[in-house]
Amino acid sequence: MTDATYARPKTLEAVARGAQAGSPFDPLLREFLDEFYVADREQRQAAIGSEPPRLAPVHDAYLAAVAEHLALRFGLAIPDWTEGEQRFLENSFFAGGLEGLKALLLVESPLAFRRRQIFVSRDALSRPRDADRA
Repeated sequence: MTDATYARPKTLEAVARGAQAGSPFDPLLREFLDEFYVADREQRQAAIGSEPPRLAPVHDAYLAAVAEHLALRFGLAIPDWTEGEQRFLENSFFAGGLEGLKALLLVESPLAFRRRQIFVSRDALSRPRDADRA
């Protein structure tokens, strides 16, 4: 695939489909965020509205947390699919995997992530294109 034919994922559904096809999840999500932050309100709602196909439990919960967090942050409707039982983890997941970061991640993690037992830094979804970033 050449750069000329590659399209960044504009929806969380496209992130999941790309991951299913073998592309790494994290770069796909970063590219999605780059697109999301420059989109208008209608495009943003559409970007999180369609339920992504299931991947692995951490990715399933992470995508729901991203959708909920972005909806809350930008005043969008939280998609119903984010409340599905499979979109919550049974065991805690700490991003980065470093034991010394756990306490910080417990404090910083945004609510949409914490309630799914995913612990990330407060700026886990920041990107250079995020002009609205506080």
